[in-house]
Amino acid sequence: GAAIDTAKAVSVMLTNGGADPDPLDFLEVVGRGLPIEKPGVPFIACPSTAGVGSEVTKNAVLGAGPQKVSMRSPFLVPSVAVVDPVLTVSCPKTTTAYTGLDALVQCIEPYCTHLATPLSDLYARQGIVYGARSLRLAFDEPQNLDAREDMSLCGLFSGVALANSKLGSVHGFAGVLGGMFPTAPHGAVCGRLLPPCWKSNYEACQSEGSEQSSKALKRMEEVASLLLDRQNASVEEAHAWMRSLVEHLQVPGLRSWGMGEKDIPMAVEKSAGSSSMQGNPVKLSHGVLADILAEALD
Repeated sequence: GAAIDTAKAVSVMLTNGGADPDPLDFLEVVGRGLPIEKPGVPFIACPSTAGVGSEVTKNAVLGAGPQKVSMRSPFLVPSVAVVDPVLTVSCPKTTTAYTGLDALVQCIEPYCTHLATPLSDLYARQGIVYGARSLRLAFDEPQNLDAREDMSLCGLFSGVALANSKLGSVHGFAGVLGGMFPTAPHGAVCGRLLPPCWKSNYEACQSEGSEQSSKALKRMEEVASLLLDRQNASVEEAHAWMRSLVEHLQVPGLRSWGMGEKDIPMAVEKSAGSSSMQGNPVKLSHGVLADILAEALD
């Protein structure tokens, strides 16, 4: 994802901003956020991991000091995307696990967000099916091409889904934590955050009782059935499934990447206002956000 995002940014920097372009002019949050007015140079995206879906999105996520921010424009969509699962076979097991978790989360969150669309639903639902049935298998059997194909499609579909809706609390945290702790792999952070975010969102939707939260609860029940491949699977069963998956994939806690209890208040403050957090099914209090991070530490 980082390699493709960098290439996307370079492609438009070659045609925008004059003879000596400054990327900060076009970055959100930390920069001027100027519009990208011209198409970039022709660019072919060929992902070698099954994860972020950057080959079909219109933003490039770049590191800017202690945070990750986006450059955003329709001109950032690659000219051509070549998605070949054979290229992922040689991925280390940790890369398979972390990128696969990112892909799966990027299908779950767009399906549960209050900003979901019919188009994002179409891709998110099928992406969840692919990821749920094949992430463990791709991790356990790296040469299994059927599992690799499923995960490549999961990653591709996740990109289309998030580009046409929004994400949620997992990515609301993950972007901020990636800036605070640069050695933390994005997918590992997403994996550790998924179970506590899922549980907290479920509890918040139950207690809120609004029309929006009721719709979110129904969506969560549908996701549970997709994950467990069984009708009427419960949200609680999905939570247990997520915890089991993260354990099976040997994803360490956030403490392994340098985060401690002292970092939670700052992480909550920054994450609460993040773009992805605005797509969460319900608004979570700062206290709930802190509890999520505390649970994900170990």
